[in-house]
Amino acid sequence: MSITDNKATRLFIFLSGFFLTNALIAEFIGVKIFSLEATLGFAPIQWSILGVTGNLNFTAGVLLWPFVFIMTDVINEYFGLRGVRLISWVAVSFICYAFVIAYVSIGLAPAEFWVDSNKDLGVTDIQHAYAQIFGQGLWTICGSVIAFLIGQLVDVTVFHKVRRLTGDRYVWLRATGSTAVSQLFDSFVVLYIAFVIGPQHWSMSQFLAVGSLNYLYKMLAAVAMIPLLYLARNIIKNYLGVEEATKLRQYAAS
Repeated sequence: MSITDNKATRLFIFLSGFFLTNALIAEFIGVKIFSLEATLGFAPIQWSILGVTGNLNFTAGVLLWPFVFIMTDVINEYFGLRGVRLISWVAVSFICYAFVIAYVSIGLAPAEFWVDSNKDLGVTDIQHAYAQIFGQGLWTICGSVIAFLIGQLVDVTVFHKVRRLTGDRYVWLRATGSTAVSQLFDSFVVLYIAFVIGPQHWSMSQFLAVGSLNYLYKMLAAVAMIPLLYLARNIIKNYLGVEEATKLRQYAAS
């Protein structure tokens, strides 16, 4: 029998693939900043934290990171500490590789006809637009990758500590608890590296204000996604069978 005929193996491949895809796409679409108020069709909300004011503007990557959180918890549930650590390191390697390839592609000399091929659409220099979209700043890339890895490693550790205390009960508690701690690191580390240490040199109040707002959003998203976590568990249980699913969870917990 081929190893890919094993249901647990196929499940790990699927979960890992979905995890990697969301993490990689989130990194690249994160260059866009969108207005949550305008997207939902209501008037701008003026928030004020530590004397810093602003509207609800977020990176487009926030659309996908909640799915990464869910996949982290599901992989943790069935494949344990080693499973999450493995896929986290693989994800970081793939993200770094993708950014290197993006920078190489930007450096390729553009064909003359291609540079102004979209002039009728309002893009006077598509090479410049391409470079702006795919060529994110080095500080932003480093901050994002380091924050992601720290967040993942913290998440898996807290998840298992809560699991030891609660057993197989309170899935929502270990999922949201691990996210609450890990995203506290993730939300502030990325901003600190990209915008405080980086060339923009944000003030500490701006750093804390924006970080707090991002953290609040991530926690609200994590709570809203709890039903999906239970749905995923039910789908996996039906796919593997109760006995195999229970065996995997017990092995992961140990």
